Amino acid sequence: MIPTHGVIMCEPETAVAQLRQGIEQAYDRYVAIAALRHYFPWVFTEFAGRADHMPIRQGKPVPDFLRHFGTTWVVIAANGEALVMDCGSPAIVKTLQQCQADGEITQVTACWVTHYHDDHVDAMPEFQAAFPCPTYAVDVVADVVEAPRAFRLACISPAVTRIDHRTREGERWTWNEFQLTAYTLPGQTYYHGRLLVEGRGLRLFFAGDSFTMAGIDDYCMGNRNLLGANVGYDRCLALISELQPTHIFNCHVMDAFDFTAEEIRFMRANLAERETLYTALVAWDHANYGLDEHWVRCYPYEQDVVAGQLVKLRVEFTNHSAGAKVAQCRPILPRTWAQVIQEQQVTIAAHSDGVVDFSISIPSDASKLNQTHTPKRIVIPVEITYAGQPLGQFREAIFVLHA
Repeated sequence: MIPTHGVIMCEPETAVAQLRQGIEQAYDRYVAIAALRHYFPWVFTEFAGRADHMPIRQGKPVPDFLRHFGTTWVVIAANGEALVMDCGSPAIVKTLQQCQADGEITQVTACWVTHYHDDHVDAMPEFQAAFPCPTYAVDVVADVVEAPRAFRLACISPAVTRIDHRTREGERWTWNEFQLTAYTLPGQTYYHGRLLVEGRGLRLFFAGDSFTMAGIDDYCMGNRNLLGANVGYDRCLALISELQPTHIFNCHVMDAFDFTAEEIRFMRANLAERETLYTALVAWDHANYGLDEHWVRCYPYEQDVVAGQLVKLRVEFTNHSAGAKVAQCRPILPRTWAQVIQEQQVTIAAHSDGVVDFSISIPSDASKLNQTHTPKRIVIPVEITYAGQPLGQFREAIFVLHA
């Protein structure tokens, strides 16, 4: 058996049997703590009652000063002011305006953005026009929602959100009778934040989409769910263990919930086991090369260009290995531009990011080649060699050429 990638297998039946066993073990460990069991229990009926799977917890009542609309949580202070988290639909803006008209809230005075997914930020421009309050987010979220075209991510919204305050890790501030603390939370997506709200004798952990009563929400490699000690969900669970919230909230779940110390230990042990199982399935020295769709990425992914302009393009790498790696790359420009970019390389330390920067000159006659006089999308493939392995035109960026 000769695969398109990997080694030639002289005993195909044995190889396929090993692969099947590995996939089944990996999937079993996925299901054991999968948040999707809460949303779609009928999909996982064959696993029901397994002793080595984490039981699905019951929800707990939501404090009476909280409201939940769509994917939006609202905290209402004693004076009637509202702290709003995410706004994915214009209907939420109308609902908040109706709450204000009914006297349920006096005014909206703060907004927190959990992450960039379209069902959480599609209506943020409308929200910010209707409620001119400060908007907060952690740096990694702010980077994406302020310039979504610069990223190629699953479920990204094209809506541009204004972030008035980029929070530092662990930054605390007071909002009415509550103490707020901001943290990054690389859970459901790598570009994710969480907010701890303390007050009225409670510790409320707003986790975006990262958890349900059934476990963790890591179903999409485009979200960059990383495995390893103190990264990805392991870091998230360590933070929950440290902060010990009384309530955890998911933007898609009506009830609150929490996790016991034993459940947190179980989930972290599961993730450690997966790291070994998944690594055995990929043709790399760590599972994250297979799980992280964006371990190589172009920044900005999409940008506007004009003829005669000098533009910047950065190729970013995440080295998921235990040792340093050398990456080489070069953009491949259209043949009609009659120019070749020289290959560059970077040595990237273990478990670190590395970048290669290019300056690209857009030909002065490039716009003449665009006969339609409308913006033209030009794909710029990037040819990559990593750790001596040629990956071909493994990533791309988009130039939108304007006349």
